[in-house]
Amino acid sequence: MTGAFLAGLVAGYGVAVPVGAIAILILGLSARTGFRVGAAAALAVATADGLYAAAAALGGAGLAGIVAPVAGPLRVVAALVLLGLAGHGLWRTWSARRTREVAEAPVGRGLKSPGRAYAALLGLTLLNPATVVYFAALVLGRQDTADPDVATAALFVAGAFLASASWQLVVAGGGTMVGRALAGPRGRLVTGLVSSALIAALAVATLLPD
Repeated sequence: MTGAFLAGLVAGYGVAVPVGAIAILILGLSARTGFRVGAAAALAVATADGLYAAAAALGGAGLAGIVAPVAGPLRVVAALVLLGLAGHGLWRTWSARRTREVAEAPVGRGLKSPGRAYAALLGLTLLNPATVVYFAALVLGRQDTADPDVATAALFVAGAFLASASWQLVVAGGGTMVGRALAGPRGRLVTGLVSSALIAALAVATLLPD
């Protein structure tokens, strides 16, 4: 039983730690809007990881076969969403720069509220088919989590969720500190442009073959 929880922890950190588009989004949200919005986004990502861990633990090998036929379209959708977020962020950053209102941009628009940030990041993370395949492979590779009972599956999912949540909250906290260090209009302009460029690059990378 304890082995299943530890396996979940390792799996959660394994999928959460690599820095990608999601981490950059959380960093950007925290830098611009504060820890509450960043934390909501972080918990949304952890929720998606937990759901995928549960699906893998309860579904086993069949999940990879189900997801594989639609992996390509889901990758395209994810890339389009990322490009849309990058374009929207670039437009808002440049518009605010022109009107000299970068520091006073309303907090309730776009993803600048905890509820909207949670919903958006949950949906975006769920579009990643590689996550469920990753968890399914881990489940099949362990005797204590393959074809588990409910208690074992719950411990695995709890470990994965806690690992993902703890790491994503660290990312959100780091974004908050960056936001405080770059609180002026010029700093917000630079971080907005860099963030949009990185998200756009990651969207293009999403479409490239593995």
